[in-house]
Order: sequence, then structure tokens, then C-alpha cells
Amino acid sequence: MRQCAKPLLQNNQVAKSKPRRQRDPAQPNLPFDLMPDRVEPCLALLKPTAPGGPEWAFENKWDGYRLAIHIEPKGVRIITRGGHDWTHRFPAIADAAGKLGVGTAILDGEAVVLNDDGHSDFGALQRSLGGRGGKRASTEAVLFAFDLLYFDGHDLTGTELSVRRHLLEDLLDDAGTTIRLSEEVDGDGGELLENARSLGLEGVIAKRRDSTYRSGRHGDWLKIKCIQSESFIVVGYEQSASARGGLGSLLLAARRGTGWISVGAVGTGFKQKDAVYLKATLDKLRIKTPAVPLKGKNLVFSQPTLIAEIEFRGWTDEGNLRHASYKGLREAQDNAAVFNMSDR
Repeated sequence: MRQCAKPLLQNNQVAKSKPRRQRDPAQPNLPFDLMPDRVEPCLALLKPTAPGGPEWAFENKWDGYRLAIHIEPKGVRIITRGGHDWTHRFPAIADAAGKLGVGTAILDGEAVVLNDDGHSDFGALQRSLGGRGGKRASTEAVLFAFDLLYFDGHDLTGTELSVRRHLLEDLLDDAGTTIRLSEEVDGDGGELLENARSLGLEGVIAKRRDSTYRSGRHGDWLKIKCIQSESFIVVGYEQSASARGGLGSLLLAARRGTGWISVGAVGTGFKQKDAVYLKATLDKLRIKTPAVPLKGKNLVFSQPTLIAEIEFRGWTDEGNLRHASYKGLREAQDNAAVFNMSDR
């Protein structure tokens, strides 16, 4: 099923619409601003409730890999949030970007795989890439682009979001299905969040319309989740003779300063083959001294290498995850996504 272009909308709502015009391909591409090799991404600050007011624009929150698409005369580069070149992992997106008819551009967006309901499915995306450490290139992933940082020789990071969105909409007017516009939606933030919850979506992103593009987490962008999902580092596992694959639960930690802090464990969400793979991989990473202070029976400690995406319902007073469920592993190169306790 093709993804609904405006998944947060109900029938009585309309998406923000701006006039579109075709770019003149004969216009010279003057290099007014040097194209950066990389732009550190603007990150959304987690909030429990959606903001209100006309100064905020809303989008669906996608569950995939954050990517920057660099389009240059010499070709296309696809850069991850952590700065790794993954052009070879997303050849279809790279090919589509090369056909946009622009000399130079940097698109900010999220690569996802859609399920039968048209929702982004992180597990399906991981499988399309061959799992953690896999060598496969995803032919199923599509890019939902939500920002334009550089365009035809112009650095747009200092311009307000409404201008960047206008240019992005024009650029993607006839882009096809592999690169799509992440639609901006007008409406009350609380109602849009309820719409997202009723549709089984992960949440919404709110952005200040007049904000410039600032790298890091400054509050210009907010994320409000229906169900919380974050990345945590795996620091070991609990052995179990009765559980599938001999793995009872994964021991998890988050960033705190320059080190790690325990956030509890997760014992649900993985299938038999997941448990077998996780136990075998963690056994190869076994260490005697845990990366965080941990005590208990039948615990096996590992190097803080594996990154697990975890769905959970909140935090306990002790700082552990409540009702955690395993969703899948992230690539080692995606370590920039590991949750930092200062973001709580």
C-alpha cells in the first residue's frame, strides 16, 4: 500500500499548500557559497505534549535512518547522522536524487521501509539492509525529505524554515516515489498527536516556522511520541535455561557525560533467531568487568558495542525503562543515535 502523503490528517483537515513553480534548468548554477562536506543535523527535543500556536508546523515522525543527501555535479553522496557514507546502502535513493534536475543540493530526511499499512517499519528497514553488519543494499527504502540545507550554490541554513520548505516543495514536485516530501500539516498539535495515536503512528514532529537550521538540539524542533522509542547500548545479557536461545534479557545503558549509565533490561520483543544471534554475538564480546555497575545472578557482561532500538512506556523513579520491548539492532556506525540521559 502506498504511504498516505498526509498521514496525520483527518477528513476535516487540510495540509498547508504553497504555490509551486518550475525551476528554469537554463539558469546558471553560480557557486555563491561553498558546499559543505557535511552539516551536523538539527535534532528534535523530546517533549511530553505538543505545542500550540500558528508559529508551529507539524510533520509525521518517521522511524528509520536519518540521512543527508548530497547532490553534486560529480555525483550523489548519502551521509548518516554520524557522518558515515552509506551511498552504497541506498542505491535507489541515490539514483532518484541524481535525477532531480538540480546542480547542487543537500536534502535532510529519513530513509524508511513502509509496511502494509503504509507506516514506517524499523525492523523491515533493518531486514532490507541485511541486519546489523549486513552487506545488503536496500532496494525497498524510500526517503521522506523534510528540509533543504543547500540549493544551487546557496547555503540555506541561515534562512527560515518556511523559505527552505518552499524551495524543497518545488524541487520535489515531480520527484516520483523513491524520494517523497514529508508533508507539513496545519492544525492543533494536541489533535494531530491524537490522530497519530489512533492511526498507530509513532508520533509527530513540531518545528518553528521562522527558525533557521541549527545543528544540535536547541528546541526549534520538538518530537512528541505516542510510544517512546530510543536507541540504547547493550552491555550484556541475563542467561536463562528456559528462555529462547538461552537469553533471558538484554542489559541496557544510556550515555551520561562521557560514560554510560544502566537503564535496566529488556526481555521481550525478540524472536528465537534474534535471541540466538544476540547471545552468540555478545558471547564474542564478553568481558569480565561490566561497562556499568551491575550485580545479579547469571549475568554475562559485554563490550558496549551493540546498539538496540527499544520501545518503552516511560521511566521508573530509579531511572530504568518501563515496559521495554526490543525492536532491532542499529548499525555500529549509528552510535550517534544512542540515547543521552541529559535529553530526558
